[in-house]
Amino acid sequence: MHENNDLKIVSLLPSATEIICALGLEKNLVGITHECDFPLTVTDRPPLTASRISHETMSSAEIDHAVRSSLDGHGSIYDLDEKLLAKLKPDLIVTQELCEVCAVSYKTVQKAAKMYVADATVVSLEPNTISDIFANIKTVGKLAGVAEKAETVVADLQNRLDKIQERIREHGENPKSEIRNPKSNRPRVLMLEWLEPPFAPGHWVPEQVEIAGGIALMGAAGEKSVTTDYEKIFDEQPEIIVLIPCGYYTPDIVRQLGQIAFPSNWRELPAVKNDQIWAMDASAYFSRPAPRVVDGAEILAKIFHPEIFGEPTATEAIRVKLNFADSD
Repeated sequence: MHENNDLKIVSLLPSATEIICALGLEKNLVGITHECDFPLTVTDRPPLTASRISHETMSSAEIDHAVRSSLDGHGSIYDLDEKLLAKLKPDLIVTQELCEVCAVSYKTVQKAAKMYVADATVVSLEPNTISDIFANIKTVGKLAGVAEKAETVVADLQNRLDKIQERIREHGENPKSEIRNPKSNRPRVLMLEWLEPPFAPGHWVPEQVEIAGGIALMGAAGEKSVTTDYEKIFDEQPEIIVLIPCGYYTPDIVRQLGQIAFPSNWRELPAVKNDQIWAMDASAYFSRPAPRVVDGAEILAKIFHPEIFGEPTATEAIRVKLNFADSD
């Protein structure tokens, strides 16, 4: 690999862009995706990808149908600018195989790299858990010649997660605390990864919930997100529901909620009765396996345990109202 100063990196994944910048390699980043928007200073780099699906103009149900139709036909919902890739001549291309809905397919990237930038190293990031995300940060750091920086970044992130759990434990052990037993005061939490149809959470999201002092419902850490239905969600009786549809920011979620009528019996859910329906920036804190998943856990801790961590700010999470099927 080249000297750090000369290394040219292309990121074909928003999470990889965030990792690259966290490692102090923003100056080496020569190409990004159309979705890369953090940090804001990267948005002047040329995008190598484009999407055939619009979050802005399509409903949750329409996007789900379009994605399934494309992938069932073994197509793709993304285009890769191969001519631009050849022009940029990157030394390192960071991509993924985990999710065909998240980025250009790995096979497409491999084929383009062989044809246009044969000398480039192509690395595929495959995280399923928080520890996998941390391992990915170290992998990118090693390939880019900043292994020590990567170790420091990961150690800091792990320390922040440890502090959340320590504070919850300390609060539970305090005899003056309202929470006597933290295990029995862990709220039952549903993280909704899509709205129509509803998706139960997978990968690292259940871990974020558990670290933040909640009980993750209907999802398994390290496993794929799965389609569920409103009846099964009702049966789980969640005390808190956090809406994090993949790839959405909070304004997108609010806009989509206006188009969805939830079952009338949902009014009886503890989360609805207690005004514990929240929306958070999924792209920032959950959809992207990057350092900000730790921010996501910290914000969840504020939602679950405001008596310990304080209320979340309006830029971190907002309470939202649902429309019901029998409403006027």
